[in-house]
Amino acid sequence: MNVPETFFSVEEELWLFLLSCIAGAVFGVYYDVFRTLRLAVHHHSFFIVIEDVVFLGTYAVFLSAFASAAARGELRAYYVFGGILGFTLYYFTVGKFVIRLMQKITGAIKWIFAIAVKPFKAAACKFVGNAQSIVKINKNSSDHLKNKRHL
Repeated sequence: MNVPETFFSVEEELWLFLLSCIAGAVFGVYYDVFRTLRLAVHHHSFFIVIEDVVFLGTYAVFLSAFASAAARGELRAYYVFGGILGFTLYYFTVGKFVIRLMQKITGAIKWIFAIAVKPFKAAACKFVGNAQSIVKINKNSSDHLKNKRHL
């Protein structure tokens, strides 16, 4: 009688733990996408919560797929701890460097955009100012016309 293996060896468990640590670091890169988006565009706290829920939901789906594909459908706590460890190591080492770099890049892009938009902004302000003065002139002239009945 051939009995299927019902437990993992120490080597297999270590390998699954290392894979979950690597997956946690990959999810750190994925989280940096959200952090960069927050740097580039100001967010309301409601949208930040939505982004975090999307991130955690994505991780939950990944964890389920990981347990199903790599670990014969067995979900173990050390997969979660490995993912958290990998994410934390990435976040406090490489993630710090990446986010500083993204701050500089988004700052440069915002500066270039501000310089590119400046002439259009000045022209728009001038146009609005001229339009407001034309409206004032028209209001005054129409008041005088309304008072004269013999036109």
